Amino acid sequence: MHRYRTALTWSGSTKTYEGYGRGHDVKIGPAPLRLSADEAFLGDSELANPEQMLVAAASSCQLLSFLAVAARSGVDVLKYLDDAEGQMPVNDSPMRVTRITLRPHVVVRGGDPERVERLLHKAHQQCYIANSLISEVALEPTVEVI
Repeated sequence: MHRYRTALTWSGSTKTYEGYGRGHDVKIGPAPLRLSADEAFLGDSELANPEQMLVAAASSCQLLSFLAVAARSGVDVLKYLDDAEGQMPVNDSPMRVTRITLRPHVVVRGGDPERVERLLHKAHQQCYIANSLISEVALEPTVEVI
């Protein structure tokens, strides 16, 4: 069994909905991260929010899965960028992130771009985070061969 632990701390007063602070600290590993609610929910727009963390987790997992698949397949990955986006419709009930779109741009040395794209999709099928979500996680890759 793999276990993943975090520690969260918050303090304040919820005397009024508009008045309480949404900022809180999450410790993942040795360094705490300062998070807040999304600005739409009266949070601090200068801080990351849980919805962004969800998108970041899906993006990070895709990257790590792909790098492993590529390395095992003999593909030399030089660069990987992802412009990921999560969507949360306002009128859906229950409110939730319904779709995460991952847009990896991968730069590889030599090889066949179609093969690299197949490896990206293979990695997507193996991604623990995507497999754990009820949200759709879509992959829209581009491959650059140099």
